[in-house]
Amino acid sequence: MSFVEYGDTIKDGDTAIVFLGHESMFPVKVQHGTVTQTKYGVIRHSMDLIGKKYGSKVTCSKGGWVFILHPTPELWTMNLPHRTQILYSTDISIITMMLELKPGSIVCESGTGSGSLSHALIRTVAPTGHLYTVEFHQQRAEKAREEFREHGVEHLVTVTNQDVCKNGFGVSNIADAVFLDIPSPWEAIGHAKSALKAEGGRICSFSPCIEQVQRTCLAMEEYGFTEINTLEILLRVYNVRTISLQIPDLGKAAEDNSSAGFDSSNPSNQGSPCANLQQGTVQFKSGVPLREMVGHTGYLTFATKS
Repeated sequence: MSFVEYGDTIKDGDTAIVFLGHESMFPVKVQHGTVTQTKYGVIRHSMDLIGKKYGSKVTCSKGGWVFILHPTPELWTMNLPHRTQILYSTDISIITMMLELKPGSIVCESGTGSGSLSHALIRTVAPTGHLYTVEFHQQRAEKAREEFREHGVEHLVTVTNQDVCKNGFGVSNIADAVFLDIPSPWEAIGHAKSALKAEGGRICSFSPCIEQVQRTCLAMEEYGFTEINTLEILLRVYNVRTISLQIPDLGKAAEDNSSAGFDSSNPSNQGSPCANLQQGTVQFKSGVPLREMVGHTGYLTFATKS
């Protein structure tokens, strides 16, 4: 099993996603002789998982069923253990596009955190690219190495435990792109410039506060970066619903009723077409935004090495 190479069959040691519903799923490490408890009953790894195809429908001990999915960076983002705040697919998609990443690209990242963005970057640059990721916290760096090894992508990533603001990324003049997600990104702009290739490399900095953005932009200008721009991604979800609206009374029905001597108070006239026209409604499908939407996550500042 690998996050960048699809496998048909579930094997011992794989990381799989147990899918109970769109709002309920979780990762599980497949191990011979192990069981996993769900609200639908027990899943026995030896009998129910190992040897089955990914995407299979597995019946649990209580009669309920779940699907076993092959892991992807998108599914991992939704189910990973949080060691830090993470980036979600909305921001990740614009980052990979604006950094102009492709198979074979060399990327530097700081910090690694929970590895949400890291897995997406690895999948994008595979099979010939490489990710150099720096994490200041030693335990988080060790855990990231362990996860990359378990997910079959350790040959595509190098994890370094150091302070990027003081020691940089450990590489020079080879990176196609640099991504910064640290409290003081302006202190690492010089090291980012050194890591980038001679000309045309891209940089992105993620910051939740506009004051951080301002200092970062000033540092980018000082180090000669061009095409500096900042954007924010806000996700607005629409639900398709059936809307009922009353048919408007434009006056014609009332004139017809008067000329015909129509008496709406007469019970015998309640079922007439004119009465139905005045009191009727029409139904149609419409897109309705949610009353609450996901708010601010952070500002993304992009620039190009000149």
